Amino acid sequence: MLASRLRITNSPSTSLSLPSPTHAFPRLRTTYTSNIASPSSTPEDAVPLALILNSTAMSLPQVLRDLEVDWTQSLVDKTLKRLWNHAPKAVQFFQALTGLPHYTPSVSSFDHAIDLAARLRDYKTAWRFVAQMRALRLGPTPKTLAIIAERYVSAGKPDRAIQLFLSMHKHGCRQDLTSFNTILDILCKSGRVEMAYNNLFKVFKGRFRADSVSYNIIANGWCLRKRTPRALEVLKDMVERGLTPSSTTYNIMLNGFFKSGQIDEAWKFFLQMKKRKCVIDVVTYTTLVHGLGIAGEIRRARNVFNEMMRKGILPSIATYNALIQVMCKKDSVDNALIVFDDMLREGYVPNITTYNVVIRGLCHSGYMDKAMDFMSRMHQDRCKPNVQTFNVVIRYLCAAGEIEKGLHLFENMGSEGDCFPNLDTYNILINSMFVRKKANDLVVAGKLLIEMIERGFLPRRDTSSSRHPGKYLQCKYALHYYYREQLWKSKSNKSSAIELPIAGLRYQI
Repeated sequence: MLASRLRITNSPSTSLSLPSPTHAFPRLRTTYTSNIASPSSTPEDAVPLALILNSTAMSLPQVLRDLEVDWTQSLVDKTLKRLWNHAPKAVQFFQALTGLPHYTPSVSSFDHAIDLAARLRDYKTAWRFVAQMRALRLGPTPKTLAIIAERYVSAGKPDRAIQLFLSMHKHGCRQDLTSFNTILDILCKSGRVEMAYNNLFKVFKGRFRADSVSYNIIANGWCLRKRTPRALEVLKDMVERGLTPSSTTYNIMLNGFFKSGQIDEAWKFFLQMKKRKCVIDVVTYTTLVHGLGIAGEIRRARNVFNEMMRKGILPSIATYNALIQVMCKKDSVDNALIVFDDMLREGYVPNITTYNVVIRGLCHSGYMDKAMDFMSRMHQDRCKPNVQTFNVVIRYLCAAGEIEKGLHLFENMGSEGDCFPNLDTYNILINSMFVRKKANDLVVAGKLLIEMIERGFLPRRDTSSSRHPGKYLQCKYALHYYYREQLWKSKSNKSSAIELPIAGLRYQI
């Protein structure tokens, strides 16, 4: 058994946060984020991408006209995904492309572009794309409106998302059970279960004939808020209305108990599932392995893993990822690597999450060289590092004082055209510059800040807001040193004002 081969250690726990096993109820929409490993670059699209990146808003239309490229739906979608962390350029590209005489955009390309524009909070452009869809009789589809609704919620505008759902018919989309479940899911996963429950579920569950998916979404929303008694009330209401809880329902409750720190209640709930002969599947066991492990119950987590194997339930990649993660966090990275090797011997191919969990564990244990080796071997499994992989390694390099190595890795992120830095990457590096405070660090911080904003990332409130004066001053100092350097290089004595969308910051130099 696996347990007999692992060494028990008393290494201290860490506060690293990694994703828990996903729930089994179906995803209602797909968000196009850089968390998903991008497709590998190919010669036919690498050149267009480079030309797009090096163009300006004025020159881009001519660049696209001069390119002898068949802009298929697949190629356009792939290009927009690769430019995900370069959102302003992606929107410029799509706007220029729709101006070409022989190009007709697809629904999926419009959805990507709308998502990008709404992420930049450029709702005017997003709705302009929607108008173009209507003119071409391509939509908008319910999925298109769900994308906008989700961006409203993430921007702190849930009321606008609800209003959009209620006015779907004005955009040519019929409200139905699927769209009802979608808006519930968006609100609950953003932590607004009270709004979802009181403003929508209680009011419209009869009209849309709420099904088990609807109840699962609300129960999961309460669990995410660590309010398991409310989730149990939803489960009771579900049964009273003649709906049969599924394995998904029970897995949601089980995970909810673990998230709330109710380890004993979670175990009792699992035993009740056995007693009532509920379907206990790989998701159930994965939830147990992860929940027990995060609680520090490593031995019990391993026992559950072994029990699953004895019962003939094959672990999934997510199960192995959960076990590796808890080993890294609560046991030792050496034991985690034993599980990793066992997974390979069983014929499983590691995915991006597997590698990110292992690399994080190696970095946290100080094995930076080994972490870099794992980044290199990812390509052997056709699993390219994504932005989270780079962020983990850059963060630990900077924390160890190896900022130059972190900057070198940062410079190489976009070398293959499909992994550009995100807001977290810039924050890690900018904050590191202010911790070290070497002669040129503040100039570099200023350059990074300008580049970050040009790529469509507005500093978070805790990075630049005047409510947090330390961080706010960091932004001002970074801009001061950067622009002072630029003026010195140009030997100019002219004064100029720079206005950037950082909490209304206007800087005079």
